[in-house]
Amino acid sequence: MSDKVSRRQFAKIAGLSAAGMANPVGAVEVNPAPPPRTGTGFPAGFVWGTATSSYQVEGAVNEDGRGASIWDKFVRIPGKIEDGTTGDRANEHYHRYKEDIALIKELGCKAYRFSVAWPRVFPDGDGKPNPKGLDFYNRLVDELLKNGIEPWLTLYHWDLPQSLQDRFGGWRSTETCKIFGDYAAYVAEHLTDRVKNVFTLNESGRFVYFGYGIGIDAPGLTLPQAELNQIRHNSALAHGLAVQAVRAHGRHGTRVGPAENIDACAPAIDTPENVRAAEIALREMNGGYLNVIMTGQYTDAFLKFAGPNAPKYTDAELKIISSPVDFLGLNIYAPQNYVVASDQGAGFMPLPIPKSFPHMNSDWLRVGPETIYWVPKLAAKIWKTDAIYISENGTSGDDVVRPDGKIYDTDRIMYLRNYLAQLQRATSEGVPVRGYFLWSLMDNFEWVYGLNKRFGLYHVNFDTQVRTPKLSASFYRNVIATNAAGV
Repeated sequence: MSDKVSRRQFAKIAGLSAAGMANPVGAVEVNPAPPPRTGTGFPAGFVWGTATSSYQVEGAVNEDGRGASIWDKFVRIPGKIEDGTTGDRANEHYHRYKEDIALIKELGCKAYRFSVAWPRVFPDGDGKPNPKGLDFYNRLVDELLKNGIEPWLTLYHWDLPQSLQDRFGGWRSTETCKIFGDYAAYVAEHLTDRVKNVFTLNESGRFVYFGYGIGIDAPGLTLPQAELNQIRHNSALAHGLAVQAVRAHGRHGTRVGPAENIDACAPAIDTPENVRAAEIALREMNGGYLNVIMTGQYTDAFLKFAGPNAPKYTDAELKIISSPVDFLGLNIYAPQNYVVASDQGAGFMPLPIPKSFPHMNSDWLRVGPETIYWVPKLAAKIWKTDAIYISENGTSGDDVVRPDGKIYDTDRIMYLRNYLAQLQRATSEGVPVRGYFLWSLMDNFEWVYGLNKRFGLYHVNFDTQVRTPKLSASFYRNVIATNAAGV
């Protein structure tokens, strides 16, 4: 997220900054009960992983037949990237993936979340596939499995083929949604013999609002609210088509679900009234994407708030969008809304967050560990899901390399310790969180920040491409080894 964006703007990512009362929530398919807990830590079988995305780490943007993405074009617009860098080289993960997988193994992680670069597999988005592009992901998956690491694949992490943007306006058109479904089918057919877990779209809330609403992400457009709501609807439709494609073309037992930067709401004070208000707020503030995916309906409050700007859709589209998922992926970094109960309107009131609220070295990244307790707890209740994964959580840091060559990132350890303690609190109460993916494995190209913001457990010297473990890598390794937050 960019510091250029206010918190009020971010609160509108889901398409709703004021909402009405909640409606009853329909049931969705659920998974078997979570595994039993052991001792005082996380449940037995809890999935510990880390994550990256294709454009942020792969580099090799002009190699082996890869086509251009909207980010390849966007990063060349003067002033769009804070430090003027691009993802052309990034971490050279395309060539150094074996080295990077060794780093994952050193952590003790049993899972790795990566994304497939759509233009690497289909240079124009559709048409003839590029066998060399698929070959890379075959090699990556095989190397992960060789090292005892389970691959978790994300179909879309923002690198839309530029050809689709040029021909159809990108996500402005349902043609892009249909083509995405075809791409998902191809990937599922060729990789799910080994990949058993697939995320569809990563953070629709961000790439829609930031890319098409305020223009600070690719493709850099500033469209009116009606078009923005339609694009968000189209992204939900693309998700549904991808779910159906994975079901139809994936191997038996393949699981699929979204990974969304949920608009995180928590009670300001833990009274029954405020907890209920937070539940209403979580549903309504996510009425433009997650709720329609999980229930097949836009809430009355969302439609009322959108008014003439509401998306146009058919019942058939809602049925596709709400295709049953196997899990819910939640990217949780910071609280967006602390709420209290209200007798007026929605039944909740978001509170202003003071300037003195503690945050990490990214201003938007407020330190609110209780968020990772309340959001999964309330989400499981609202959407009747029995399998939640924290698909991203982590923090940037100053990460100074000391004279001894080491990085003592105690700020990141503080953040992770407190968030993981709250997540452990949630699982101890039976909240069905099945796994956690730390963002990120290593420092990388951090979108509008370029190389200026470092989220990794491993420090990367982008001149030499040397990876150096930070102190937080040792912390996370201990968490995994003990299956406990270490509080």
